[in-house]
Amino acid sequence: MKGLGALLLLTVVAAAGALGTFAVAALTGMGGDEIVQLAAFILPALTVTVLAMWIAGRLLKSATLGQRFVSVAALGVVMALANVWVLSQQMFVSSHDATLVAVILVYSVGVGISAAVVIARSTSRAIRRLTTTAEAYGNTDLARRTGPLGAGPELELLSRTFDEMAGRLEVALERERAAETTRRDLVTAVSHDLRTPLASLRAMVEAIDDGVVDDRATLRRYAGEMRRSIEQVVAMVDDLFELAQLDAGAIELETARSHLGEVVDSAVAIVEHEAEDKRVTLLTSLNGIEAAPCSPRLARVLQNLLVNAVRHTPADGTVRVEAQRSSDGLEVTVIDTGEGMSAEDAARVFEPFFRADPARTGPGAGLGLALAKRIVEALGGDLRVESSPAGSRFALVVPLG
Repeated sequence: MKGLGALLLLTVVAAAGALGTFAVAALTGMGGDEIVQLAAFILPALTVTVLAMWIAGRLLKSATLGQRFVSVAALGVVMALANVWVLSQQMFVSSHDATLVAVILVYSVGVGISAAVVIARSTSRAIRRLTTTAEAYGNTDLARRTGPLGAGPELELLSRTFDEMAGRLEVALERERAAETTRRDLVTAVSHDLRTPLASLRAMVEAIDDGVVDDRATLRRYAGEMRRSIEQVVAMVDDLFELAQLDAGAIELETARSHLGEVVDSAVAIVEHEAEDKRVTLLTSLNGIEAAPCSPRLARVLQNLLVNAVRHTPADGTVRVEAQRSSDGLEVTVIDTGEGMSAEDAARVFEPFFRADPARTGPGAGLGLALAKRIVEALGGDLRVESSPAGSRFALVVPLG
């Protein structure tokens, strides 16, 4: 089918050229008999031309670009010479004029072939550069660029497309590498932080199962410690699950609404026990906006902020939750009198798995603040931190409603 399509295209183009010849002949004043005689010459020439070009196209399928250009230039001159010979035989032109035209056409052979070679060389160079660049992409060398080729608008467009594609692939590959690094960090951090509560649970269960511990007071103490270990594991799994949902874009702005007072009370209740154990005072000051509508997800945000604040506040310290309306919406702050952070740590505190403590002595995988930040941003707000040796201040702002 492709061969027939090419033959049809050649026939149409050649026929258009023949019609143009007849039109020019009519405009120059040729009579009817002369036009009929011209047609007797043109129609066979048209048939021969179409067949010659079709055969040449078949033969040149495996030829190089330079060979094709040279062949086309040479074939055009050969066909012209054949036409001149036929015209001279039919007495349309004199032998002298035919010889002169033939000499000119022979000269044109050299000019045509030279032009074909020059064009073919520049085009071949451009294609080789594109091929080399494509091979580099195949070897993941996405920094390679083709650049300007100087070989016509079509190849220039292809070059720009290659370079733009490489840029997009490079960005995608960097994101994939970053995601892979994050996954490795996740496995390392979670494996480390799960080991402590699980080892504690295993030791206590074995002690109870082996009968090493059987008095009621110790069993009660073990039960409390086992519950805290389980709560650590559950909290870590919940953080991982929600963080994965946020990364996958599965959490959208929900339509459910809660009152700010309920959200704050829920978050405070979760950390009260730990705060009492550390003798940390929890204070709330909502400035009369307890009934302000907000997302229920702010409870998880405040819970993570309060857990972090209580964990880093020494005994007899204070953690305060304050709220107010602002021009940007609803502003809630968590302020502690803890040890504070350096400027470098404050700049990275919302990164997943970041721990300012290099020894990783505290519980958790460093996901709480990262999760809080992403939830707030998913709600169209912002979460920031200010820190000094006197303590830290986390402030979140979300739109009202």
